Amino acid sequence: MNRILIPGETCWRIEPADNLACIVDAADYFHHAKSAMLQAEKRIMLIGWDFDTRIKLEPGKQMLDGPNRLGMFLRWLVREKPDLEILVLKWNIGAFTAIGRGMTPVFVSNWLTDERLRFEIDGAHPVGAAHHQKIIVIDDALAFCGGIDMTVDRWDTSDHVDRNDYRITPSGRRYGPWHDATTAVDGNAAAAIGELARARWKSATGEDLPPVQSTATPWPVNLAPTLRVVDVAIARTLPELGERTEVREIEALYLAAIAGAEHTLYIESQYLASRTLAEAIAARLREADGPEIVLVIPRNADGWLEQKAMDGARHDLLHLLWSADIHDRFGAFYPVTSSGAPIYVHAKVLVMDDRLLRIGSSNLNNRSMGFDTECDIAVESNDDTDVELRASIIGLRRRLLSEHLDVTEEEVDDALGEQSLLSTVRALSTSDARSLREFDRNTVDGEDHVLAENALMDPERTPPRLSDRIEGLRRLLGKR
Repeated sequence: MNRILIPGETCWRIEPADNLACIVDAADYFHHAKSAMLQAEKRIMLIGWDFDTRIKLEPGKQMLDGPNRLGMFLRWLVREKPDLEILVLKWNIGAFTAIGRGMTPVFVSNWLTDERLRFEIDGAHPVGAAHHQKIIVIDDALAFCGGIDMTVDRWDTSDHVDRNDYRITPSGRRYGPWHDATTAVDGNAAAAIGELARARWKSATGEDLPPVQSTATPWPVNLAPTLRVVDVAIARTLPELGERTEVREIEALYLAAIAGAEHTLYIESQYLASRTLAEAIAARLREADGPEIVLVIPRNADGWLEQKAMDGARHDLLHLLWSADIHDRFGAFYPVTSSGAPIYVHAKVLVMDDRLLRIGSSNLNNRSMGFDTECDIAVESNDDTDVELRASIIGLRRRLLSEHLDVTEEEVDDALGEQSLLSTVRALSTSDARSLREFDRNTVDGEDHVLAENALMDPERTPPRLSDRIEGLRRLLGKR
């Protein structure tokens, strides 16, 4: 049995955690993150693609102390805890778009807040790249790492009803159902993510932060661990920048998981746009005894330009996979509400057999492999007798399928006892209720586009200078 997680190849490092929890959907995440931050003693670091200080952490019934809006809560927290500092770092392009949404600019926020609460923007990236990590580190003793941003349009409960009166932006705009996932870890694994966060802070601000010595673990109240006493791998994507060479651990991890799957590969992703990963999947589908592969993605990308580029790439790569699927072992699905409205998939999850679980910020697109800054975590079992770990890995897949198919976890298990994973998903899918719908050629007909798989929109690594990219884009769109 070949190992998937190898430090220096498919991950940065592997560190132990006493507890690891998988958190599905932002309603639970926002609540548990607030619970943990209430226990902070020395430092909270919020590192992300985007933060919106106007969002409510508990828009329904408030259960926890302190103000409900993120910005007011952070300001209240430093007043309540005189030894605490809070550092918020967000991608600079996200900071500019937040101003357009009505959020207070960063420099004004710093002027209005305590000096122990600092907002900074991060421009230490190649032109056009995104800092896509979603990390919170508390006292270097607890870390959240995954796919959920603390910003607008993210909060939702796992029932994903058609209309939720709390699913509303600070400006009063309603938004649709949203599916997402993240993790919480403690122990040395959290300290390692803290080291990664401090390195990113230094690259953005030039400031060296010392590690924090904590007296306790601020584990969220009422958050049940998914796993206890487990080794956690941290995998990164870092683009080439200055003297720093690129890091492609996440791509290596995806390829190793695809190659290593024996029976099943279950993936949730916001996009299907990486030809490298799609061709690796296609090769497994052509094998006589390869694994079944179930892919859950959104019906469409979010936004006009993304739909042209990313849905166009998905069109091409789905046709590649369907052509390779000569043994009927592949299915791509999108979740819908009870009325048939699409549920947006923002989660980034991979489950390989009962051996490997990966959750993080990276998608199946080129940017996540070498151009954007990403962070994933993974756990692996290399021992057939490790029943608890393997059961927990399969348990998360069961939990996700139960949510998507709107059935009980027992119903998922019962169906799996009689048939394969792909057959189970197809058997439990319905056309007149909240469920999964399968993509076919008719579904994506007409979604091909000139921007599909284009290096200008979805670069695999640091691209040419900006002027060349803009001119190339103009030529593609016929707007010389």
